[in-house]
Amino acid sequence: MAINEGAFIKLNYTGSVNGNVFDTSFEEEAKTAGIHNANKIYGPITICVGQKHVILGLDEELVGKEVGTEGDVTVLPGKAFGERDPKSVQSFPKNKFAKKPVRGMTVKMEKLGEGTVVDVIGSRVLVDFNAPLAGQTLVYHYKIEEEATDPLEKLKGLIRLYTGREMEATLDDGKATVTLPAGINYDRSWMLWRGQILQESFEFIEGISEIVLVESYKKSDKIEE
Repeated sequence: MAINEGAFIKLNYTGSVNGNVFDTSFEEEAKTAGIHNANKIYGPITICVGQKHVILGLDEELVGKEVGTEGDVTVLPGKAFGERDPKSVQSFPKNKFAKKPVRGMTVKMEKLGEGTVVDVIGSRVLVDFNAPLAGQTLVYHYKIEEEATDPLEKLKGLIRLYTGREMEATLDDGKATVTLPAGINYDRSWMLWRGQILQESFEFIEGISEIVLVESYKKSDKIEE
């Protein structure tokens, strides 16, 4: 049966540029490529097809495919991270930075967002606000492992997709209860994406009419800062 827009699937993938892996759902492959992240949860991700939960070129590739399909897709910049914009490389005086700027450092500038220091010349600092892979043609190898049909599985998938965390959750008569980890309000990803998770859950997941977020603490819990 073909996968249509709006269907939830479990997807394994590996993204590479010029033969170099930059992202993967496989832990061993990440280790081999030298990009392993001890804090990342590896394994297939749960996404809603057609909702840009993955890069646009890959998202479009998945529509109409069958469960079990494995393949490769080449994604041009226009459907990846966009073309490089020379105007997004800007110069700033060195004294504008709280810490000594060095090449490769990620900095955040007011109104411009996050950028990468690409050069330090005398008292001037060049910062590139283009996405790191802007202008690059990407290649994705993917496999549609299975379709996700359980509402609770879909909700947990959205939480992991946006926050990189797994959380306990139950579903009873349309009411989903999510148990939040201790200190969750110090988690930037959760605070940034909580509203998006709730909105998409109500919009895309049938069978959920209410979501309760429960934050509780035990005396032994370590409060994250």
